[in-house]
Amino acid sequence: MLVPGDLVRLGVGDIVPADLRLAHSVNLSTDEALLTGESVPVSKHAEVILKDRDVPLGDRINMVYSASTVSRGRATGVVVATGMTTEVGKIAELLRRSRENPADQRTSTVGKAWVRVRNSARVLLGLDGTPMQVALSKFALLLFALAITLAIIVFSVSRWNVTSEVLIYGICVAVAVIPESLIAVLTIATALGTRSMAKGNVVIRKLAALEAVGGVTNICSDKTGTLTQGKMVAKRVWLADGTEVSIQDTTHPFDPTSGNVTVGDEVYIPNAPNADKSAAWLKTFLETVALCNNSTVARVDAQYTAVGEPTEIALQVLAMRFGMGKPELLRTGGHHLLAEFPFDSSCKRMTVVCRDSETDGAFAYTKGALEAMLPLMDVIDDQRAAIVAKAESLAAEGLRVLCIARKPIDPGGFVPEGSVTDADKIAQTDGNSGQRSAVETSLAFLGLAGLYDPPRLESAAAVKRCQEAGITVHMLTGDHVKTATAISYEIGILNRASPADGNDIMVASAFDSLSDAQIDEMERLPLVLARCSPTTKVRMVEAMHRRKAFCVMTGDGVNDSPALKKSDVGIAMGLNGSDVAKEAADMVLTDDNFASIVTAIEEGRRLFDNIQKVGLTRFPLTPFYPPGPTNDNSFSSTSSSPTSPKSSSS
Repeated sequence: MLVPGDLVRLGVGDIVPADLRLAHSVNLSTDEALLTGESVPVSKHAEVILKDRDVPLGDRINMVYSASTVSRGRATGVVVATGMTTEVGKIAELLRRSRENPADQRTSTVGKAWVRVRNSARVLLGLDGTPMQVALSKFALLLFALAITLAIIVFSVSRWNVTSEVLIYGICVAVAVIPESLIAVLTIATALGTRSMAKGNVVIRKLAALEAVGGVTNICSDKTGTLTQGKMVAKRVWLADGTEVSIQDTTHPFDPTSGNVTVGDEVYIPNAPNADKSAAWLKTFLETVALCNNSTVARVDAQYTAVGEPTEIALQVLAMRFGMGKPELLRTGGHHLLAEFPFDSSCKRMTVVCRDSETDGAFAYTKGALEAMLPLMDVIDDQRAAIVAKAESLAAEGLRVLCIARKPIDPGGFVPEGSVTDADKIAQTDGNSGQRSAVETSLAFLGLAGLYDPPRLESAAAVKRCQEAGITVHMLTGDHVKTATAISYEIGILNRASPADGNDIMVASAFDSLSDAQIDEMERLPLVLARCSPTTKVRMVEAMHRRKAFCVMTGDGVNDSPALKKSDVGIAMGLNGSDVAKEAADMVLTDDNFASIVTAIEEGRRLFDNIQKVGLTRFPLTPFYPPGPTNDNSFSSTSSSPTSPKSSSS
């Protein structure tokens, strides 16, 4: 049993038993997807001292957290929290809280009974419940009042001489008001709606969510894997001579033939007359990103599959677009691996040394973070300033920037004696810091690569349909604010035509620092919230409830579970979602696609319209979904209804 103050040693594959402050670490990385939702392991450094107490969870690189997994390296840490005081414990505590008002948490039996009776009465009177429950409750009260009125009229006509015949007649008139087909219509419409949603990749876990989703006014969506493809793609390349390469309209992140490639001012077309010339401009750059790479991209049964780190896969696909992938380079026999210095979180770079049979020499190929590469490159001050400026420009577009460099080297010192496999060559260079330092100096700068997680092709159209139907879409993500902002502009959550308001884009730390009163005073809630913690998402849902909004929350990790449970309709991801998230959710998307949420809302609204048309023709109900501009492309419903442009929460 661990207590605060104990020392814990960690190695590869270990599950962290408690929240630890690192005392010593060597090339440590942990998988914190459980807490932050980030799919990429986070590098940890014991020597780092944070300057701010309110650093987001994903940026606390001198801490490791309970239930996370060590994916690389080793470390020693001091226990600072155990059990329910850990970050995972705090999430469990949030999950224990119900959707009811905290003031209703009574301890006595009488108090709990009173709360149940009061809540049941509120639902019966149409004050609480899902939009359809509220509409049907009000409709039932209307019918009840009408039945009483008709009974009074019958009794008045008989001058209140209520005989058995008059009583039976009055009861018959009152009962005749009730639409007897209502129960059958509700049952059939619900069954058909469930089947339709299943065909649209939406699995219903709680039947009440089937009709509740149609009344949604706000959608709070995660970014990675829901609005985006969840895979890295090389989008921009900037070479040392100023040539720019851009890749657009990529439909599959592993397919080197998808998308359009532009080199300079010319469109690159494989097998075209200018293709060899375009590839020649990039030859050195592509050769470096292909050889300094451990990923594998292959075509199997007409489909491209990949194995490896997301960033390396993106770079390998980039080289394959120009016919210079690693398999092609090695197949010709012109390159032979001599040594490899693997990626190290302490130096943030990777280097391989390969013999070049054409020149009978060798080259060191290096890639890594710009701040780690810049001191090692042989560049003048003006070029250094230009590189930094271009890197900042790419980062402002939400791209992850990698620096690529190489240099010629004497192959004599890289032929291990008795070594016949690549693994032997890597093992002999791993940990040899002196040899690595000698290789990674005076590097020649080749260019910058900008990578990002591209939006799904259908995300922009789905967001537009939501906005046309009067639904406001919010992005709540654990990613960096620049990346979140760039994707939001690309899919239409933010509009480039109108400048974003000061509160449209916020970092979670700034949002969390506000009191509930200050949040309520905001003209509208943020459209983009970056570096979100579980508490941030819960507070966002509570703020929407105070504005009488009806919201959907999506999520896939354990950290999303409290918000999924707190929201009116929680939607978990079926492919990459955790079991805890699915258990807390009302619906599950089998394809992890934002467009499927739109399908669910469409079916929810159609369900209400079917009930209104078939069962309640004589007593039509007022549609409960938010109105939007009249547009044939919107999914208002199968029926026409009066609309007006309005967003309920904002």
